[in-house]
Amino acid sequence: MEDPVQYKVVCFGEILWDVLPDKKMPGGAPMNVAYHLNQLEIPTAMISRVGKDALGDEILKFIESKNLSSKYIQYDEEYSTGKVLATLHGNEVSYEILQPVAWDYIRANQNVQDLVSKSEYFIFGSLVARSETSRQTLFQLLEIAPFKILDINLRIPHYDRKVLEYLMQHADLLKLNSAELELISGWYNLMGTEREKMVGIQNKFQLHTIVTTRGEHGAIVLADDNFYEHKGFQVKVADTIGSGDAFLAAFLSKFINSESPEKSIEFASALGAYVATQNGACPNYAKKEIEIFVDQHRKSDYA
Repeated sequence: MEDPVQYKVVCFGEILWDVLPDKKMPGGAPMNVAYHLNQLEIPTAMISRVGKDALGDEILKFIESKNLSSKYIQYDEEYSTGKVLATLHGNEVSYEILQPVAWDYIRANQNVQDLVSKSEYFIFGSLVARSETSRQTLFQLLEIAPFKILDINLRIPHYDRKVLEYLMQHADLLKLNSAELELISGWYNLMGTEREKMVGIQNKFQLHTIVTTRGEHGAIVLADDNFYEHKGFQVKVADTIGSGDAFLAAFLSKFINSESPEKSIEFASALGAYVATQNGACPNYAKKEIEIFVDQHRKSDYA
């Protein structure tokens, strides 16, 4: 039976629980991006896999409570739902991403292939490529996907340089942070300024667009041989969990609708900042609230 919803965007990758010392929260960059795109009125589907266990049932209920479809999230009889164990060391946090788990075994069934081939944008990360089964599924979907967006998420030891190079070769848009830009530039002896390194990576992998986030210092975009920067918004931070995912979703919501890079990066910076003022990666909000947030902060900049 065909899905009555036509999904413009498909997110592929991990769904998991972030297990903190005092609580657990639903997580996974692809899920966070899908949530925010839906909030921004871009119909988005999610492909992943959870275990046939209580944590799997709980995260599916969470997804459905956020008005995301769970239709393309597979059940695994053998492997459990993914978890990331977070340990606090003073002000520092270390993470252990458990393996193997259900999202390491995402299958390329016909439903999944049909979904991707009918979409317009395909978003994927590097973390899901750590295991053979999900990696081969991803490679298969990249052959049929339309515009491809790679959100790099380098977590030692969960990435391989050759695999990452393959993913970048197949991407149209690349999103990474400043530390990842430095690391990847170093692989190819790309020297010089931040802008020169971005141009070097764009040329090497024939990328349409590169987005580099700078944390609280904003972001820079390379598109159509031009650079666009935003210094970021100064806000009182509650936590930064999911801010980068919100940034990507907001940027794409404008990019997909052919808005200018200037407007795209401003709106993305705003949503990333807004999410940092809230607890958790998926706070409730309406698109209009973020547009008001942008307007208010723009006025304060010129006050």
